[in-house]
Amino acid sequence: METREIFIVEEDESRLDKYLSRVLKETFDLSRTMVQHLIAEGQVRVNGVTTTIAKLALKKGDDVEISIPAPKSSELKAQPIPLDILFQDDYLLVLNKQNNLPVHPGAGHPENTLVNGLLYSIPNLSGIGGIERPGIVHRLDKQTTGAILIAKTDQAHRRLSEMMANREIYKEYWGLVCGLINEEKGRIEAPIGRHPNDRKKMAVTSKNGKSAITKFEVLERYENEELTLVSVILETGRTHQIRVHFDFIGHPILNDPVYGQRKPEATDFGQYLHAHKLVFRHPITDERMEFTAPLPQEFTNKIQTLRLERG
Repeated sequence: METREIFIVEEDESRLDKYLSRVLKETFDLSRTMVQHLIAEGQVRVNGVTTTIAKLALKKGDDVEISIPAPKSSELKAQPIPLDILFQDDYLLVLNKQNNLPVHPGAGHPENTLVNGLLYSIPNLSGIGGIERPGIVHRLDKQTTGAILIAKTDQAHRRLSEMMANREIYKEYWGLVCGLINEEKGRIEAPIGRHPNDRKKMAVTSKNGKSAITKFEVLERYENEELTLVSVILETGRTHQIRVHFDFIGHPILNDPVYGQRKPEATDFGQYLHAHKLVFRHPITDERMEFTAPLPQEFTNKIQTLRLERG
């Protein structure tokens, strides 16, 4: 059953969404994003008239009514998928995600995802991400391995999301890219948006592209195979950002199934991209947290082989 709340505005307010998120915070603990969704869905009336304008200015004495739907029950399966837990407390956990594992259900993979494994092993997860993405603060691509943050409480999830948006969480990746990069360090600044001809892909594009900045440092070069191991730091968080940017400069991630022209190796491992390190302040205790996710064995073996070949 939905809940209906009615408020009389006590003083002029600049935005409807800010006002509702503030007055609903203690009772419903709704984020502004969640309030914006309800406004867009036509669940809010101002002076008896339905509005979908989140930025609507309010005046003293305005009558604001919001309908909050009852929470939907999740139909996701809890499945016994192994989890490599690097850290866990009452508020969050940090996992080392394995290769070829989607983070949450979607088209083509309704189950056998990280979320299904979380539901099996972790009794409490935050609900801010929605019923299909409980606990998910940020994503890693299916074939990207490494450190990923999971929230257990809504309070922790909200704070971690704010930290992500404000670039207060340090994320470092390791990638094995095609070709030899001559520079020791580099910075890629190019807008990323949907590919103009393939909606399943992203691309560097000025049309509807959003600002994207990727910094990198060369760790090792393997002249025999013409491959380079790089450390990558993201200043922004666009979809497929690392993969798109390195393809854009002519050094796609090795074995990337979508970007780049080099034929993938005959292996089930997938692309050589790993979320190596996470550094952040704990969302509740403010303690400094730092985690390094060990490389998967296949990635380690690849590097060892390349070093032997290099001599």
